[in-house]
Amino acid sequence: MPSEINGETRIEPVYSAAEIATRIDVLAKDIASKKLDGLLVVAILKGSFVFAADLIRALYNNGLSPEVDFMTLSSYKKGLSSTGTVSIARDLETDVTGRNVLIVDDILESGRTLAFAKDLLTARGALSVSTCVLLDKPVPRAASIKADFKAFDCPTAFVVGYGMDAAHRFRELPYVGRLVDH
Repeated sequence: MPSEINGETRIEPVYSAAEIATRIDVLAKDIASKKLDGLLVVAILKGSFVFAADLIRALYNNGLSPEVDFMTLSSYKKGLSSTGTVSIARDLETDVTGRNVLIVDDILESGRTLAFAKDLLTARGALSVSTCVLLDKPVPRAASIKADFKAFDCPTAFVVGYGMDAAHRFRELPYVGRLVDH
């Protein structure tokens, strides 16, 4: 696939929109097979919003009608590397007590954000907490966590698109791409 020039930033596609759609259908079937009654999908904002929307529709197409809520967690601010701490900018409105919860996030990298969310929802009394990520980056983890469901392995480059950003840019791209020369 050719590189895209967006201003001065070159973006090289890694996973196309078609590849993502196909993989999400498979993930939805896998999740539906777990028979998680009363499922609550918790999308971690902002990066997962596109992935979560497509996954929720795919879950519906596989016979599930999950309730949906959102949390905004941040460890990047406006930079390209993690600050090392996770903060809650927007909390859930839904009580998770006794619920099967599926946390949906864009990328598992350091593990801090996903571990923070999973520990928080478990402590709040969720019956079960599973995790689903679009990308799993094979780097050393700061937190000991593994995604229960993942769409793709991630290259070690900084990736954008399909909801993910670099300093609040590139979320609108319909594919996952890596920043070139970065």
